[in-house]
Amino acid sequence: MITRTSSTAPAEAVVPRPRRPVTATFRALVALAAVTGIVIDLVIGSPLRVLSYFTIQSNVLLAVVFTFSALRAWRGHRALPPLLTGGTLLFISITGLVYHFVLANGSSGFAMTEDIETYSGWHSLSNQLLHTVTPIGALLDWLLLTRPGGLRLHHAAQWMVYPLAYLAFALTRGALMSPGSPARYPYPFLDVEVHGYAGVLANAVFFGLAFYALALLLVGLDRIRPGRRGRVRPGSQGPKTGFRLRAPVR
Repeated sequence: MITRTSSTAPAEAVVPRPRRPVTATFRALVALAAVTGIVIDLVIGSPLRVLSYFTIQSNVLLAVVFTFSALRAWRGHRALPPLLTGGTLLFISITGLVYHFVLANGSSGFAMTEDIETYSGWHSLSNQLLHTVTPIGALLDWLLLTRPGGLRLHHAAQWMVYPLAYLAFALTRGALMSPGSPARYPYPFLDVEVHGYAGVLANAVFFGLAFYALALLLVGLDRIRPGRRGRVRPGSQGPKTGFRLRAPVR
């Protein structure tokens, strides 16, 4: 007598995921832009000082994540977790927004326009790559090439761990350096010599709330934005369920 029973296997074990060469190429180019900007800054500046900036650290993260994402898209593998990719988008967005609206804005109160105006040649190129090209590239990738609906409300709180850790790092580094040292504090709003610890704490609370609001905005937009939605394969139960097969058992 032949009876039928059901077994569950992942969909990709039965029907391979399609390769995405366009997505892979775009992500590789964004990663290359980040790596190029980082290498230029490391060559023309002091590596330890360069690596202390949030800009560089967020671009290092973007370069790593986008490289692996490009490889996975090229090979047709499952995408990286939304917690990781969403966090990368948030951090590189913070880099771009703080630069353009705070550091490069003469009316912000924390402007670094005098330093920025002296940039030329390779330094100017790296500045544009790390503050403009990579944030825009990450945003376009999220809007056009990333499936929506993966971000969750609790991700926003989890992402805040890194900005808090960076604050602790920047203040500890500054406290260990001699007063008057160049770039003792990487950003004007973190300068204890100018604002004192109370003032820096107030600045940190303000920026922290703004970053959390941006994180919540990304999660909210991810729920409603249009985007790439994979086709449901015949017999599948969608991306979150298994591919159900029925096989005869003797």
